[in-house]
Amino acid sequence: MRTLCSSTLIGEFFVIGFAALVAMKDPGLAVSTVWLVSGIAMVLCVLLCGMVTRPGGVALGWALQLALIASGVFVPTMYFMGAVFAALWWASVHFGRKVDEAKARFAAQAEPPSTTPDAA
Repeated sequence: MRTLCSSTLIGEFFVIGFAALVAMKDPGLAVSTVWLVSGIAMVLCVLLCGMVTRPGGVALGWALQLALIASGVFVPTMYFMGAVFAALWWASVHFGRKVDEAKARFAAQAEPPSTTPDAA
């Protein structure tokens, strides 16, 4: 799960950076505010890469997805991009868990049976 979710988050890192470049051109937004908010979101993406498997990591990822969709208020294309990344996040979590379960099953099957010493 960690690999899939981290890949999605790194993709979001770049999309947030590009969206910030677009938002910078809006005369109603202060450039410093755009980069502060975008910078925090970008740092959160990187930090979440390491927190995905910890309790609350996936929930924080969902919060980031909602924030990405909500950023469409300032950059309308982000409604679409946010929805795409929310779908990717769902797929990463869903299929990542399935892969982790399959790996655990294969690892359990590969372990040699425990042998007890004969009492003879």
